[in-house]
Amino acid sequence: MRKTLGRLLPLTVLIGALGTTGLTAQAATAAEPAAAAPTTAGQGTTADIKDRILAIPGMSLIEEKPYPGYRFFVLNYEQPIDHRQPWKGTFKQRITLLHKDESRPTVFYTSGYNVNTSPRRAEPTTIVDGNQVSMEYRFFNPSRPDPADWSKLDIWQAASDQHRIFTALKKIYTKNWLATGGSKGGMTATYFERFYPRDMDGVVAYVAPNDVVNKEDSAYDRFLSKVGTKECRDKLAGVQREALIRREPLEAKYKEAAAANGWTFNTVGSLDKAFEAVVLDYTWAFWQYSLLSDCAAIPDAKTATDQQIWDSVDTISGFSAYADQGLETFTPYYYQAGTQLGSPDIKQPWLKDLTRYGYQPPRSFVPRDIPMAFQPGAMADVDNWVRNNAHQMLFVYGQNDPWGAEPFHIGYGATDSYVMTAPGANHGANVAKLQDGEKALATARILQWAGVAPAANVFGTQKTAAPQAAPLAAPDPELDRTDLRRDSLRP
Repeated sequence: MRKTLGRLLPLTVLIGALGTTGLTAQAATAAEPAAAAPTTAGQGTTADIKDRILAIPGMSLIEEKPYPGYRFFVLNYEQPIDHRQPWKGTFKQRITLLHKDESRPTVFYTSGYNVNTSPRRAEPTTIVDGNQVSMEYRFFNPSRPDPADWSKLDIWQAASDQHRIFTALKKIYTKNWLATGGSKGGMTATYFERFYPRDMDGVVAYVAPNDVVNKEDSAYDRFLSKVGTKECRDKLAGVQREALIRREPLEAKYKEAAAANGWTFNTVGSLDKAFEAVVLDYTWAFWQYSLLSDCAAIPDAKTATDQQIWDSVDTISGFSAYADQGLETFTPYYYQAGTQLGSPDIKQPWLKDLTRYGYQPPRSFVPRDIPMAFQPGAMADVDNWVRNNAHQMLFVYGQNDPWGAEPFHIGYGATDSYVMTAPGANHGANVAKLQDGEKALATARILQWAGVAPAANVFGTQKTAAPQAAPLAAPDPELDRTDLRRDSLRP
């Protein structure tokens, strides 16, 4: 994504179309292909794991990449365009499989965007030392139907994609499964659990926004007025103001950069609108991707040159973000933000006298030939379900991450579920960054949900974490590398 705040947000529920979640689940189940049964011989199998995977109806191989200790496959899986009417056509959805051993648990990872086709391992996969299935979110190219009926891009359809993949692979990977993802991926894991609560044995959702009422975003404004230190907030605001005051010379630089890179601005409407959108993202983007200690690198707006202001905004927000070429990849995100997920509408009163367009909504970033209508009940439904029905779910947030200003909450109806916050962390918060007690508890619960916890890791009905609760897999700098999205203000 872009280098800024990541305006990628939530989706809607599809309950309105069928009236009950039971009917939607039945429709998706009807579309599931039967997976080939594994051939077993004693404790092992007579068929190679690749052959068994490719025996699943609708599964095809794109490539296999070697990685020490694993088999890594990039695959296509044939999915219905519409899980309610599976006879109306299919598309190929990319998935990857990091195979360790069928005797290990499996983690189902989603980023909510494109899938990474290089071997990667999510934190829960490391904790449980398991296999990992990763799914490209529908409508992110190349996992897009042709022609694209954008009305089929919603949270239930995407959850049904996951359900079919899980159903097919569960016949091979029979041990416990966990769903996980960060940001929009954390939202995706949560929505999957909401619509198919019997599939997973646990959910670990990282930094997952929960914009329940799209028109009421004061929580974000309150967050931005208190996050970090006043000194740092003032420095960021100063750069933003100075960028808008110097709009003319900085837009001249923008025109030069656009010419050099072939950027156009047809979707957002003009270079001027794109320029202001990037500047307005600056403060949010800083807190999303940077740490308080990084504030030392922010220039003093009073003495900074035009080039220093430009460089700071470009590094943190990214001037390519709202060009057509920057927006194209993320059209599915902005579509969902404007139809179901919601998106922040922050006020930034320190800029009021300098802005021409305000904080622009998702509709501004989606081509006008794609119709959009917001469904206000989608996020409210998910929020209510999580509060009252969450079971074996863990939500992890970063203290200084703006997306955590509207988090998920668990209520009295939830069981064995937790919301934890990593002190000083940004949008890259994870279990490893939690305080020691919560880290041990979170690790112990993940191990327990995956069915691989040593007996000493969990005690009695209080589920107290033992101090020795720790990831089972050895660290691997390449596999465990985190690819934080720094090209935009999306979750």
